[in-house]
Amino acid sequence: MSLSDALSAAISRALGRPFRAEAREEAGGGCINRALILEGGGERWFVKLNDAAGLPMFEAEMDGLAALAGAGAVRVPQPLCCGTEAGQAWLVMEHLPLRPLTERREAATFGRALAELHRHGGARFGWRRDNFIGATPQVNTENESWPRFFATARLLPQLRLASARGYGKTLQDKGGRLAEKLAAFFVDCHPQASLLHGDLWHGNAAVLENGTPAIFDPAVYYGDREADLAMTELFGGFPTAFYAAYREAWPLDEGYETRKTLYNLYHVFNHLNLFGRAYLGQAERMLDRLLAELRG
Repeated sequence: MSLSDALSAAISRALGRPFRAEAREEAGGGCINRALILEGGGERWFVKLNDAAGLPMFEAEMDGLAALAGAGAVRVPQPLCCGTEAGQAWLVMEHLPLRPLTERREAATFGRALAELHRHGGARFGWRRDNFIGATPQVNTENESWPRFFATARLLPQLRLASARGYGKTLQDKGGRLAEKLAAFFVDCHPQASLLHGDLWHGNAAVLENGTPAIFDPAVYYGDREADLAMTELFGGFPTAFYAAYREAWPLDEGYETRKTLYNLYHVFNHLNLFGRAYLGQAERMLDRLLAELRG
């Protein structure tokens, strides 16, 4: 059975009615997965592909998309089904016609929508299952303390991975000291457990043709909303109107500029572990800045 036939059969089972792919085209993917668009009977489906061992990533992504869709604040591609066939894992989801977020009015709408998403809260920090940040397993063991959660489920797992990859004593010593004293950044700030996208850089956000905000490729958990907002600033940033609208809808607590460095350190650690030494200097500079704040 060809891949298109296998995917057509899986889509048919999930829909409860026949679907047959009449056209198939490669779509732009990321650095982790391949992507296809299947079209048939006036329908279009977006398909992610990876080796069969990648199925847990797709199962976690399907769970995250369903959670974001359930909040109803920001549009996401509705997940349909995932599975394996002939040594390949696949995830099928709704195909959305997307374009980059560039216009001021759309950016402001996006900022307000993200604030609305963040108002969906949980009882504890973490998530009902572990998932992935890129290709890296992401620990989501629930915790009532945000500083403890961020230390034990975010910074320390990345430091262990870095140690296994040969990034040794200096990084480990500084990172360990930071993790031990993390609560000092939250003396006057008490985050609530907000529903987060978890990997919200500009490459995982866009708008529909009518300007409706859309997000995808999540790494969902309940955490400090500032962690999502911080990552939007890490790799190029969103338009200025996005930040102004978010802050108008839900102002940030004092000290965000320091906590932003803390939250983005997690993602820089992850890039160090995924892509190598080019991120080491940036990680060390961020650690030095945060440790200097503690000394001050």
